Amino acid sequence: LRRVPDTTFANAGIRERADLQRLLRSQIDIIAEDTLVIAEEFGEWENSNRRIDLLGLDKEANLVVFELKRSEDGGHMELQALRYAAMVSTMTFEKVEHVYEDYLRSVGNETDARSAILDFLGWDEAEENPFGQEIRIVLVSADFSKELTTSVMWLNKQGLDIRCVRIKPYID
Repeated sequence: LRRVPDTTFANAGIRERADLQRLLRSQIDIIAEDTLVIAEEFGEWENSNRRIDLLGLDKEANLVVFELKRSEDGGHMELQALRYAAMVSTMTFEKVEHVYEDYLRSVGNETDARSAILDFLGWDEAEENPFGQEIRIVLVSADFSKELTTSVMWLNKQGLDIRCVRIKPYID
């Protein structure tokens, strides 16, 4: 056994978008099992230039908003993620299919988006009714402030599925 010293993302030179986001998108099961990443830097909104770090789909056909921060307290990421959740809440299966198709193309993957989504969900055909009934939120940061965790706990009591996942870098 040997001690592995911890560090910060900033001290390790780990950037939010180019490093953390890139690594998590291909291994999303580390922070959210049974989730398919369908978009990165998603921002197809009218009159807004905001972007969701990662957008996913879970096995129950619910959208999952991932907000990533490399800060030590999470900043105001819960408010940002709530905005994003509201903005994607009206997405249909067809819209998700289009978004995933664009994402696959952007990463050089020739997979048919519709077939991949249907296979992931275990569906024979697209079903609008059970699609996107809930929006889940996953906040990922090195740590979270007390204000943020208090807000998250209250939102969970209100019925929103919002989770904090702490990731910590170590030097090896």
